[in-house]
Amino acid sequence: PVMSVAENIALGAEKTKGINFDLDAAEKEVAQLSKDYGLEVDPTARIEDLPVGMQQRVEILKMLYRKADILIMDEPTAVLTPQETDELLKTMKSFAEKSVGVIFITHKLREVLAVADRVVVLRNGKVVGTTEPKNTDQEGLATMMVGRSVVLDVQKPIAKPKDVVLKVSNLNVTDDRKLLAVKDLSLEVRSGDLRKIDSGIVEINNVDATKLSPHQIHELGVAHVPEDREKDGLVAGYSIADNSVLNRFDEKEFSKAGVRQFGAIRTLAKKLVEKFDVRTPSIDTTASSLSGGNKQKLVIARELIWNPKLLIAAQPTRGVDVGSIEFIHNQIVAARDAGSAVLLVSAELDEVLG
Repeated sequence: PVMSVAENIALGAEKTKGINFDLDAAEKEVAQLSKDYGLEVDPTARIEDLPVGMQQRVEILKMLYRKADILIMDEPTAVLTPQETDELLKTMKSFAEKSVGVIFITHKLREVLAVADRVVVLRNGKVVGTTEPKNTDQEGLATMMVGRSVVLDVQKPIAKPKDVVLKVSNLNVTDDRKLLAVKDLSLEVRSGDLRKIDSGIVEINNVDATKLSPHQIHELGVAHVPEDREKDGLVAGYSIADNSVLNRFDEKEFSKAGVRQFGAIRTLAKKLVEKFDVRTPSIDTTASSLSGGNKQKLVIARELIWNPKLLIAAQPTRGVDVGSIEFIHNQIVAARDAGSAVLLVSAELDEVLG
């Protein structure tokens, strides 16, 4: 992570100038690849400073840099914007036209039907069917993947917004490069409402929360599903039980006089696993052993179980299967209907519009 984009991409396939690594040549080649394939990224930027979407681009460019004969692409569009996704799909088609084999692993059915010549469906680690795009559709693939009919469109009653829970006025945010990332953003999110999206004001329940710490913001009734569940949502080496109380470990129910209340923690963890269908052999299992979908369901379960006043959900269905997507959407809508204000941040247009 402390190395640059170009250094990471060239690692293991370095080109030399004399006996030294030719960093200038690598940076130029990466810049050209970025331009050619519409995956713009700064070759000199450090990986640790890049958001998860940019890091995904770096992984894709790493394969392009190596000119591989067979590419295995596992959820490569998970955090790309629709425009970036369309460009990548075009690139994948061009690979096939150049006799480069592509194994494309994804839960996004539209993308499968758009680029695949042949589709192999796995469920619980076993092949359950093989078909061609011309012989199926999204509903058919979803049924094969999950083993039952899946409602691809979110079924929800009309919202009945109430009091303002979150108010943002003229918000400006600069990124780590001192560039303006958010300019003059103003919005309101009301109880029972679901919205999509260094100066300015952020109010939560009429309290100025602009400079509050994450813990203080949580105390105001705010739940947060982060964009990167691995980095910001879970502690991989902790058990499911311990991850269940990351946001509430200091509450009296779970800690008394500095002593953890293991019984209460385990009771909550069992409740989360059962109610939110987190599939695991035990609540003592570490979070790192869960599948992507079950990790996401654990994070969402932890954030929703205490009925927050405001839920901020960033990319809540990133990298999960269609069955989990259906479940997560239903839980978010249920939170809205129960009175939570919901701010949904997503690059998935179907998710936003649905």
